[in-house]
Amino acid sequence: MTLQKDVYYISGTTGILAKEMGKALLRQFPDIEFSEELIPFIRTKDDAQKACDRILEKSRHKSPIIISTLFSEELNKIFDIDGIEYFDICNHFLVRLEQIAETKALRKPGGARIHDDMTMSRRVNAIQYSIGHDDGTDPKGYDEADIILVGVSRSGKTPVSIFLATQMGMKAANYPLVDQDLKYCQLPEEILSNKEKVVGLSTTPKLLHSFRQKRFKDSTYASFSTCENELTASQCIFNTHSIPVVTSAGNSIEEMATQAAQIVQPQQPVL
Repeated sequence: MTLQKDVYYISGTTGILAKEMGKALLRQFPDIEFSEELIPFIRTKDDAQKACDRILEKSRHKSPIIISTLFSEELNKIFDIDGIEYFDICNHFLVRLEQIAETKALRKPGGARIHDDMTMSRRVNAIQYSIGHDDGTDPKGYDEADIILVGVSRSGKTPVSIFLATQMGMKAANYPLVDQDLKYCQLPEEILSNKEKVVGLSTTPKLLHSFRQKRFKDSTYASFSTCENELTASQCIFNTHSIPVVTSAGNSIEEMATQAAQIVQPQQPVL
């Protein structure tokens, strides 16, 4: 019987840090089925109490796990109670840093903003570009791309592109390999002329079959043999054109995006 646990990520801002750190920890327990929910923008005692009451009610008091990046000690105390397994990610480090720095931390959400106007503008432009060049749209604009992801349908191109844009500020285009490409082991000229930016995405036939089944159950498109044949053909394309490949097998979207970014821009920072 699979063990199940409710996990809640709470934060005074977007909750991205709490969620990413929490997921990194939870992946170490593959035999447990985690039900996860993000609760961002907890700014007041009322926000915190309402969130806590809802968590207890929804989890039916079965010791839910809360992973928090709240800076407020007052708000943290609302969640750190009997019946909740509470993990305060930031407080331990803040207390230690306060001792080292011999001064008190601000303990305000968003107090250390690292995104200046130029960084934010870059991120917005990257998001707009990636949306406008999703799924093979406007290949004539590939010259402007920072990275071009290529792969068969449902290999993870769109979510990886969005992560690259939102988290790394990269203009990410993606192109789906169509029947003609797979049959003749070819790529459009717009991609070949930007080959230094191209990264192939792949997966296993089993995973691809699973993803496609969720969308078009028992169709030819979702059949295991179709998935296997398309992945074999896509690998032929990658080999023929010397395109580096990142696979989703055993990797999260975040890991795939990071690997792809390092291939085309080895020093690419996360914004």
